[in-house]
Amino acid sequence: MNKNRREFFKNAGMTGAALLTVSGIDHVAQGQTVTPQLFPHRILGTGKNAFEVSALGFGVMGMSYNRGIHPDKPALIKLLRQAVDRGVTLFDTAEIYGPFVNEQLAGEALSQFKNKISVTTKFGHEIINRKGTGKQNSRPENIRKVAEESLKRLKIEVIDLFYQHRFDPNVSIEDVAGTVKELIKEGKVKHFGLCEVSAQTIRRAHAVQPVTAIQSEYHLMHRDVEKEILPVCEELGIGFVPYSPLNRGFLGGDITEYTKFDSGNDNRNTLPRFTPEAIRANLRIVEELHQFGRTRGITAAQVALAWLLAQKSWIVPIPGTTKLSHLEENLHAAEIAFSPEELRKIETAVSKKEIVGDRYPAEQQKQVGH
Repeated sequence: MNKNRREFFKNAGMTGAALLTVSGIDHVAQGQTVTPQLFPHRILGTGKNAFEVSALGFGVMGMSYNRGIHPDKPALIKLLRQAVDRGVTLFDTAEIYGPFVNEQLAGEALSQFKNKISVTTKFGHEIINRKGTGKQNSRPENIRKVAEESLKRLKIEVIDLFYQHRFDPNVSIEDVAGTVKELIKEGKVKHFGLCEVSAQTIRRAHAVQPVTAIQSEYHLMHRDVEKEILPVCEELGIGFVPYSPLNRGFLGGDITEYTKFDSGNDNRNTLPRFTPEAIRANLRIVEELHQFGRTRGITAAQVALAWLLAQKSWIVPIPGTTKLSHLEENLHAAEIAFSPEELRKIETAVSKKEIVGDRYPAEQQKQVGH
């Protein structure tokens, strides 16, 4: 349990750039790196609202916001460009991350790849004097303001996918969808998305402006979306983008009860699931993933991501990282295919373990699922 992901590769006789041989993935040579030509793609949405992207995206948030100490900007820019070199075409950010600095980072690093990759962003939070207030603001005039400012920070001419970040109880979802519909007609936005909303809200929004993707938390330790959200997405032809697909790094196996989240830039110290007691209890789940992966030459993180990719062909996880070794490890998960029996084995092993701690404090939990 104390072995980190790099040690796993070393002990398994692999490098971070090695492609894997699992459940029929036997056509690639060890030591071969992922290239844009080889990396698989998936489709979010359907018809004229379809959006083709790499099978795994990249969550930019943790590079500068809510995930602790990070490398300096030149190193982060280099890593984002290395992700492009390896075939990633979907990068996710938001104005609230910082606020603003995460979008600026994405713009500086990725604007040179226009028409080759897509940077998605979000609106919906109230920001005053460059600080989030914790309240929502999806009034039409604010959506338009965010769109204009995000375009400038990202250094692009059109936002490929514009999400409402959190439901605003003071603005009807029809008005939100209608405003984004107008932005699409004006050529400032291509596709509409929603984050952490209910099935009913999805239906109402989709009736006004077809939704291309829903973004919500989804991983082996949080599967609530399987009850109503994934079925409505499948019915309406909407893609699904899981954020925190490794449970904020936990399923990668590097976090223990002794891990400190006290940098001043890490929200995990406020989350019930990341108390020392909860971590200690939940490590039993990570050990199940380690055990499953050891016999197949893959890491716990790769097990978790490959399981997620196997759920639906229109699911595109967006793990984030600040390390090249973890980026390559994550991307190799797209080359792994599990049999139905293997998927059942993973799910059965995890389901036997009680998950300790809520994913959000009570106040933040009130902001999701409306």
